[in-house]
Amino acid sequence: MRWMKFCAMAPWNARQVSLRYIGLIIAFALDVFILISIFVFVAHTSAQEPTLRSQSNIVLVPALVKDSQGGLVYGLEAKNFVIEDEGVEQAVHLDEIPEGQPVSLVIAIQTGRRAGYEFQRMKGLAAMLDPLFEAGTARVAIVEFGSLVKLRRSFTTDEGLIDDDLSNLQPGDNKAAILDAINYSIDLLRKEAEGRERVLLLVSETRDHGSAHKVPETVAAIGQSNAVMYALSFSPGISNILDTGRGNNIGEMHKGINFLDLGYRSAQALRKNVPSAVVAMTGGEYELFASGKRFDMSMTSFTNHLHSRYWLSFAPKDPHPGLHQIRVRLKDSNGNTVLARTSYWAEGGK
Repeated sequence: MRWMKFCAMAPWNARQVSLRYIGLIIAFALDVFILISIFVFVAHTSAQEPTLRSQSNIVLVPALVKDSQGGLVYGLEAKNFVIEDEGVEQAVHLDEIPEGQPVSLVIAIQTGRRAGYEFQRMKGLAAMLDPLFEAGTARVAIVEFGSLVKLRRSFTTDEGLIDDDLSNLQPGDNKAAILDAINYSIDLLRKEAEGRERVLLLVSETRDHGSAHKVPETVAAIGQSNAVMYALSFSPGISNILDTGRGNNIGEMHKGINFLDLGYRSAQALRKNVPSAVVAMTGGEYELFASGKRFDMSMTSFTNHLHSRYWLSFAPKDPHPGLHQIRVRLKDSNGNTVLARTSYWAEGGK
């Protein structure tokens, strides 16, 4: 009876097993079909969208447009701009920057050499940063430098900490490693999150004294980080003359004319104005100040111009590795000028 019962159940079990295997085969076939469909879609998309169009090959070109009086020009569109890469005109795209875009700002301040005499002229710096902090999205760091570059304050949203640091600057040694300070600051900005506007505010004299870095690598670093640089500079020679007339630098005064000092300053005048040169090649802004009033005016321009740039971009038609020279201009200038980077570094081709 047991044998008969088993035989009676056997056909049902065989059918159950067969149906189970059929279900597994169907499921496997569906998985294979899905994988093949995904592969075909990816291959088709890759064929339509070449590697050249990837984000890593998009060159960002922040640009500021000024009229003949130095005022800002608004309301321009991508069609108003021309970008030439190695003389070849490119297709220009204008990125829309959201209102209130968060900002990461590094303030690099020279403390070495004669910078200590400039602290009084820079005392309005903290107050000029109020609009940035009021927006609630700014992160600010402070770097100071003489012969060495030092992080005085890492990125913070605390305005009080920044005010205290700027109010307690101390004179440094007899060097001014400007290029080293720029590279150090740019490295800090590079580590900030994507989507933040990266800005370097450099306050220094016009001549570099003691940097290990060179201008070309500094310009390349700024371009690769998509940072914007503002430079507020002072001339030690001019400041010395003004301070002598005001009696603010008794320790530096000499009876009669110091011909040795004049000869030294004349030789220094022949050296390159490093902040101005770097700014010119990266599309930033440069101002020279010799008084507290002029410094405050320059800082006002800095805060006003911070969100006034056109964020242009293009995908190079010939992205050969190496340094590329670019030119940004308006199709119809009407007396307006464009401040933008003049080069970028391409790491590879297609």
